[in-house]
Amino acid sequence: MSSGSTYQGDALDIMIYGESHSEAIGVYINGLPDDVVPDPARTAAFMARRAPGKNAWSTPRKEPDEVIFERNGAMLHGYIMNTNTKPKDYASIINCPRPSHADYAARLLYGDEASKSGGGIFSGRMTAPLCIAGSIALQELNKRGIQVCAHLKKVAGVSDDSYFGHGVNDEEFRSRLLMVAEKEFPAVDDARGELMKEKIEEARMEGDSVGGIIECVVYGYPEGIGGPIFDGIEAKLAQILYAIPAVKGVEFGNGFEGSDLKGSENNDAFTFDENGDLTLKTNHSGGIQGGISLGDIAPIVFDVAMKPTPSISKEQETVDLASHKNTTIKIEGRHDPCVAPRAVPVVEAAAAIALYDLLLVSM
Repeated sequence: MSSGSTYQGDALDIMIYGESHSEAIGVYINGLPDDVVPDPARTAAFMARRAPGKNAWSTPRKEPDEVIFERNGAMLHGYIMNTNTKPKDYASIINCPRPSHADYAARLLYGDEASKSGGGIFSGRMTAPLCIAGSIALQELNKRGIQVCAHLKKVAGVSDDSYFGHGVNDEEFRSRLLMVAEKEFPAVDDARGELMKEKIEEARMEGDSVGGIIECVVYGYPEGIGGPIFDGIEAKLAQILYAIPAVKGVEFGNGFEGSDLKGSENNDAFTFDENGDLTLKTNHSGGIQGGISLGDIAPIVFDVAMKPTPSISKEQETVDLASHKNTTIKIEGRHDPCVAPRAVPVVEAAAAIALYDLLLVSM
């Protein structure tokens, strides 16, 4: 099977390797400045936010996700030893591709070398190495006063408080959003978070799953970063956000909603505030215009749509590729009834990598 998957940025090259049930998973990072040194404590705290096995809305698979760093010149290697693998959970369905998984597609690409257990390199487990790299990018952005903050915007019809319910640079919402990283459940409004948890639990009890939408706001990013066409911030962010398993949609600002508006309604009018500082009356563009960041005028805002976890215990239709017959399966193993809560820090990690990469080029 493939030895890994590589993200080629403008300054950074990041190669993620391993599989969901392999001995180890990790990431090689090339292109970091010589003075960048990972803070193991901050990386551990960040990794804990996406770690499995801590609550009812995540997989019961328990992994400590302790990161080991090794440096070899310009190459930084961060890896995790898998300690709770159960490949036998998949032995009974080895010839029955699971609906909406990469099982069948992986056979088309890798043939007999495709993983025989779990999702292999396509698994959500592989977001752990992405978070290792993202934790370093976040640390470097934080040193520059840049904050990448995400939360669950919507789950199973229940909506959290959102950036777009407030002013362009509303400090009260910003302070509440910053607190999400310290919470067990990543919602701005705790009461709405409880309703989301109820919906997730209902799906779990039914042997089913639900999806969700994650909103991410980036505060303090410098102005004038990005560029036209292929160099736009939207393009750079979308490339890496779509690398997250289960992501099926990315929109910036008010996204698809803007297509229902007239230009006069969707345009962001420039204005001077009471202090004489330039700002926008609205931020439908999500803090990016012409592919370029607007800086303090307006934060970068985008949403990510996560599909429902395809691994469910309800009986599903599929085929047996060995017997060439139609059949049904009930997926065993340990799976999230909703991947979105644990994906919140993953979205922050992915965004931080792209934004830090762009920043390195501009320095």
